[in-house]
Amino acid sequence: MSRNFIESLVAVLGGNLAYFLLMPQLPPEARHAPHSIDLGLLLDFGICILALVGVRALSRRIFRT
Repeated sequence: MSRNFIESLVAVLGGNLAYFLLMPQLPPEARHAPHSIDLGLLLDFGICILALVGVRALSRRIFRT
């Protein structure tokens, strides 16, 4: 498997885990409802993007590439 795939997988799993742990504390408008495009989905996506940035920065720092 490529390094890019592994970094992306770790970021998506970690970002979704973080979102679902935070979800009970979020206001109802920021909670994702299944099978809909809403603010919760956008927030989940944003957390995954931040996780990807963090994972890639950490990966580059560890492997110096």
